[in-house]
Amino acid sequence: MSTEAGLRINKYLSERGLCSRREADSWVAGGRVRVNGVVATLGTRVGTTDEVAVDGAVVGDPTRHVYIALHKPVGIECTTDQRVAHNVVDFVAHRERVFPVGRLDKDSEGLILLTNDGEIVNLLLRREHRHEKEYIVTVDRPVTDAFVAGMSKGVQILDTITGPCEVERINKNVFRIVLTQGLNRQIRRMCDVFDYTVRRLVRVRFVNIRLDGLEPGRWRNLTRDELVGLVPQMFADKPAAGEDTSP
Repeated sequence: MSTEAGLRINKYLSERGLCSRREADSWVAGGRVRVNGVVATLGTRVGTTDEVAVDGAVVGDPTRHVYIALHKPVGIECTTDQRVAHNVVDFVAHRERVFPVGRLDKDSEGLILLTNDGEIVNLLLRREHRHEKEYIVTVDRPVTDAFVAGMSKGVQILDTITGPCEVERINKNVFRIVLTQGLNRQIRRMCDVFDYTVRRLVRVRFVNIRLDGLEPGRWRNLTRDELVGLVPQMFADKPAAGEDTSP
């Protein structure tokens, strides 16, 4: 084990398809990772001859990368912690170990991407890229012009003001919203400010990936064209991998 040569431990774990770098940091901080039998620290680097283990299981060679879109039902938790009931990993039951790109609240439904490629997660979650996420939201009372205008301009929540966003009334109690932020329970908190309660929240798009035609509880592999549109710097010259449909 070295603190000067090799890959940082979080990059090493993400490249082997175990988790994102952010999640790897939490594993290391929690004492779950050992290198050559020694508990790793956030500064640990791993060389080619080092043995890395997570929760006592030795980490193997990198697996093939998979990229899937899931229509997450209400009640499924976007966590890789399999001690949590109804976690998304057990729900998908993929043959590869996959983890979600970001989060979608347990009480919400719709599109969530999962992968075993930690590098794409790091790119997609960077705030400066301002990736669009589109939602269809049903609330408990009529959507007014004042509500649409207020939501669009920005709302004071969580000690910050949300950025301007696109909001459109669809019908009496339903609106569409496009965010480029990812604050905790952001839409629900924004609605609360205007005394609206969310009855249903569905994510229908993440950047160029759409939920269209994917039934609740089903997943599919992303196409090569979708991957190129999602992260062109990674996939412009690479084919997509994986099966065609979920079981």
